[in-house]
Amino acid sequence: MHEVLRGYYMNHLNLEYIESLYNQFKKSPDSVDLEWKRFFEGVEFMKDGSLGVSEKELDVYNLINAYRTYGHYEADIDPLTNTPAHNDQLNLNKFNLTEKDLDQTFQIGSIVSKPNATLKEIIAHLRAAYCGKITAQFAEALPEVRNWFIKEFEQNSPSFKLSADDKKEILKSVTRAESLEKFIHTRYVGTKRFSVEGADATLPMMDHMVTRASSLGVTEIVIGMAHRGRVNVLANFMGKDVGTMFADFNGPTELEKPLDDYDGDVKYHLGYNKTKETPTGKVDCHLAFNPSHLEAVGPVVLGMARAAQRKLKDTKDRKQVVPLIIHGDAAFAGQGVVLESLQMAHVRGYAVGGTIHLIIDNQVGFTTNPENARSAHYSSDVAKALAIPVIHCNGDDAESCVRAMDIAVRYRQEWGRDIVITLTCYRRFGHNEGDEPAFTQPLMYDIIKKHPTLREIYSKQLVSANVADQNFTESLLTDRMSDLQKIYDTTKVQAPKVKTFKFEGAWAGLKKGYTEDMEKPVKTSVDLATLQKIGEQIASVPAGFNLHPKLVKLVNERKDAASGKSTCDWGMAELLAYGSLLNEGTSVRLTGQDCVRGTFTHRQSGYYDTKTNESHFPLKQLNSENTNFCVYDSILSEYAVMGFEYGNSITDPSFLTLWEAQFGDFANGAQIIIDQFLAAGESKWQQMSGLVLLLPHGYEGQGPEHSSARLERFLQLSAQNNMSVVNLTTPSQIFHALRRQMKRDFRKPLVVMSPKQLLRHPRATSTIAEIAAGTFEEVLADKLLTDNSKVEKVVFVSGKLYYELLEQREKLNDTKTALVRLEQISPFPHWKVKEIMKSYPNAKKVLWAQEEPQNMGAFNYVYFKFASLLTEMSSKAQFGYVGRPDRASPATGSVYRHKAEQTEIIEKVFKV
Repeated sequence: MHEVLRGYYMNHLNLEYIESLYNQFKKSPDSVDLEWKRFFEGVEFMKDGSLGVSEKELDVYNLINAYRTYGHYEADIDPLTNTPAHNDQLNLNKFNLTEKDLDQTFQIGSIVSKPNATLKEIIAHLRAAYCGKITAQFAEALPEVRNWFIKEFEQNSPSFKLSADDKKEILKSVTRAESLEKFIHTRYVGTKRFSVEGADATLPMMDHMVTRASSLGVTEIVIGMAHRGRVNVLANFMGKDVGTMFADFNGPTELEKPLDDYDGDVKYHLGYNKTKETPTGKVDCHLAFNPSHLEAVGPVVLGMARAAQRKLKDTKDRKQVVPLIIHGDAAFAGQGVVLESLQMAHVRGYAVGGTIHLIIDNQVGFTTNPENARSAHYSSDVAKALAIPVIHCNGDDAESCVRAMDIAVRYRQEWGRDIVITLTCYRRFGHNEGDEPAFTQPLMYDIIKKHPTLREIYSKQLVSANVADQNFTESLLTDRMSDLQKIYDTTKVQAPKVKTFKFEGAWAGLKKGYTEDMEKPVKTSVDLATLQKIGEQIASVPAGFNLHPKLVKLVNERKDAASGKSTCDWGMAELLAYGSLLNEGTSVRLTGQDCVRGTFTHRQSGYYDTKTNESHFPLKQLNSENTNFCVYDSILSEYAVMGFEYGNSITDPSFLTLWEAQFGDFANGAQIIIDQFLAAGESKWQQMSGLVLLLPHGYEGQGPEHSSARLERFLQLSAQNNMSVVNLTTPSQIFHALRRQMKRDFRKPLVVMSPKQLLRHPRATSTIAEIAAGTFEEVLADKLLTDNSKVEKVVFVSGKLYYELLEQREKLNDTKTALVRLEQISPFPHWKVKEIMKSYPNAKKVLWAQEEPQNMGAFNYVYFKFASLLTEMSSKAQFGYVGRPDRASPATGSVYRHKAEQTEIIEKVFKV
């Protein structure tokens, strides 16, 4: 509104308009815009009740609003300079004001708690509020939020007061941070640790966050951060044993209980859990594991927080669990996943009640200067797109930094929205401790070499204020350095061992899955009558519900399938799996682009009234106090959404968590989550996940971006029993694969090459009786041939190609070729394949047939498996390949060429 005011103060007619608004305000204060309301509340009125404001008063009012909008540009937030930049938007002449007006009094000053103050006093007040060591950007925020920040800054955070003891605690925190860095720097020269030095204020800010958050009802904080300062946070905030950390520096540390498939990770990627005591209660703090891929952990933390809120039944206000994500300046501005994650903040399936973002802005990204790292003025400016307020603070002013965190915590708890803090600081050394920063930032590092540490600055400040004496401040450092030396000496004699993951809390009753566990059959059958009732529920529609005509047909088909009159298609079997798990007390969370309906309209998990748009989700009728069917269409993102679901899965293994790609081809938009978390999390961090990926896959002539989920990439990642990869051919199989995921006593990711064409294929069906009584089969033998002794060729195939080969075999009346379906590709079901091979004693050829090019698909994975198996069996059968030749692109863009290639594959299988 202040921008509007500038257009109104120019003439008398506009003053008349403001007078009319004032009369409206007198009748109903809430009927005018919040900015006008605040304006009218802050000025005095004439004796006759009219608005006594001159054009000059309005000029000053516009100046006040300019400081609220642009004051941050002149704030003293850079610790390396003492000369804040001038901003022309605050020039007096922009508001028809001159220096002659500085001594004139203005009643408009009451708006900033300075009634009848001179212009000089008003400006001094505004500069103290917005141009000091702490400031804020909130112009883009909601009017109510702007009002909240105006009061907060112009009244100097009345609820934030630091006692002498509080200030000493800040100094202790800063001292612990500096002493650890100095000790490591001298004992482990040149070893990477990604020091926090220059951003030392991070530690007291985090300490204060816990205390303040606890006083506002928070019981859990989930933290994500990159490598910068992580070692210090682990030791001095999370309370990780410093001896164990020194052992990490000394050399490879051993597990308490050795694990063959534990590879570990570098010290600055490790996570930790700690329960911290505060005056108002305990707070569980979780520092998430993360890779070096910057910002990848952000959405994971959000998923962890959402799951933690659900476990605490904190799903309405979301006040008990708070996510804190610590960013680097270059990464926050440069990594697209940041905006993806911010975009989820108020989306129904992903809201966490607000996230506190702390940007450690050390003014350089590795070697890149800010002008090359972003187009915007601040690294935080991307947050403006979502009207997120930003607090800026000077990293050399410890108390302002702590105040910034205090404001952020209170804002998050009151508004349930994201907030950003930018800690403007510096990096004392290079990107890592073996790096020379003066190569690329020589002038900056000339300044930094002479610059005092935060501990030195704050110690002098407390001594000058008679809060502490010099002996106290110096002894804090010497005592801590002495303690660290003792720990170091002890570690040299007896190195602590890394603790193995304990299956407790949400993971109680589960275990680590080894080869024998992966191969063990799992009972996934369901009582037929029970399953039929669930099927009836799936096909239920409330009375008077106006269903789309095409869905009426679907519902009737589902009713027939449930009763056994007809067969179940893929969508029905999938919903039966969810319903049966819900019925047994297992919750289900399914998300992805268009997943409520399904990209190919096969799922239809929710119905919408054609006249009212009211929704009906049949499976939600199976919800109970502790069981929920949660299905959400997601934002158009793969990276952040899959990361979110991974975070959900590692926090709450009692949920069946699934993410579906619109097409499997697009899953590689989340390749970092797949590579760094899903595939390697257990090996690196002992972090287990049961996340299911549903990736539509299959060659149907739709081109190179709508054909392949890149099966080969998942198989390349498959090792150490880290995940299961399946390509299924019947509805019964998807039913049991999903149930197996939750009926096992361990958790592993499941990657499903889900079908497209088979969703409605007349032969890809199962009866409800078959589904109820069955189990998951890693390999499906050829039961259509009656005499295995006649078989001369065994063709192993996976996915929809099976049905095309079956049709061709029937056309040729071929009884010498067996078609065996490898439903689970990884882990390779060695023993089951071997048993099937034994049943064909006269086989002379073994083929692997696939739709994908030879350098893609499963061939390069199964080739060595079959070669080893045939050698083990002393088989003389020749192993061969039929499929597309090596290609750079997964598929052709021509439907005609596709058909020709597909026909060639199908015919060749029976000719070779």
